Order: sequence, then structure tokens, then C-alpha cells
Amino acid sequence: MITCLNGIIQGGVSAQDFSAVTKMNLTDSEIILNEFVRNDIGTKQDGVYYFEDGDKLKIAIALLEKGSSVDEISISLDWKDFEGLTAEILSSKNFAVMKNLILTKPRMEIDVVGIRLGIAVLIDCKHWKRYSVSSLSAAVKKQIERTKHYVSKTSGAMAVPVIVTLYQDKIDFIENVPIVPIFQLSSFVDEFYGNLDQMNTIETDSL
Repeated sequence: MITCLNGIIQGGVSAQDFSAVTKMNLTDSEIILNEFVRNDIGTKQDGVYYFEDGDKLKIAIALLEKGSSVDEISISLDWKDFEGLTAEILSSKNFAVMKNLILTKPRMEIDVVGIRLGIAVLIDCKHWKRYSVSSLSAAVKKQIERTKHYVSKTSGAMAVPVIVTLYQDKIDFIENVPIVPIFQLSSFVDEFYGNLDQMNTIETDSL
């Protein structure tokens, strides 16, 4: 099933295209593509299957949950897939979303920003690799700096730095910054406002 990921191409793809890319026969290709559509991954119109940002990662997460290898899946994913699904989850929870926000002086980039009820969630997407505590700690420190920079440029802002990973067992915290597996991001966002007191919240007044 991992080879299916290579056939998930944004825009229109026919069963013949999918078959050619994945090296599956046409009948199996049609069965798999129709199964994706039945599970709300992509749409079908006039015999052509259409996929969007995040669809490939939805399939990858399903494969992970069935025991597929993280390393094998990672080969078929890129950072755009990961950021696309992260943004899609926030958008589905009524956040205003921006991807790849560039800050200047100094130049910094924030992968995904979600804003709702006056609070910004600033997400750094760490896709597919397993991370050591030391590398996650370094990522957290950098995201805190980006968040401080964002708040300093945004009058009256309140923001929370968050790291989202492809695969780990549970939500963890480093310096009160949540490390959230992508498949738990939806429930994390649902509980976000009730758990703000546990998080590293950065405001203009606190700088």
C-alpha cells in the first residue's frame, strides 16, 4: 500500500496514471482510488480523481496506524504534504490559517499560523523523522524565538509555539511547548483553549 502514496498527485489523476506510477494493474488501481474517495480522501469526477493538500498525508497516517514503517512512508512524503494537512486541520476548526509566513529583521519563517479568538498558534512541522530529546529541545528553542519575533511585530498579539511531528506515541511538552503527533492534532486543537495555562504563551507585554 505504501506505493499508493506515489500515485497521489495534486490535481487530476486517472486510474491509468495511477497504475503507471504505482506499477499496479488497472483493476487494483481503480479499487484503491475508489476506496480513497469512499473514505473522503480525494474526489472523483468524470473518471478523474482529484486530490488536495494533505490527502497524501491522510493516507500515510492510516498506514502508520496499521503498522507500516515510518522510514518507508517518509520516502513518499514531502514537507508540503505535512504542512498541508496541518493547515487543513486548523482550518476545519475555524482558525484563520497562513502557511509559510515570512518575518523580517531577522528573517524567520513560520510553517503554519492559525488564529482564532485572538490567539495565534505558531506551528513548526517536523515531518517523518524520529527525533531525540536534544533535537526536539533545539527545535523548541527556535520556535520560541520565532514566536517572540512574531509577537514583537504584531501589536497586542498573544501566541503559542507548537511543534507538530509525524509520528510519536503521545503529546509531550518541552519548556511548556507542546510536541503534538499529527494524528492527535485535531483533539489537541479541540482542547487547546482549556489547556492554555499549561502552555508557553507569549504576549507583547511579556517581551
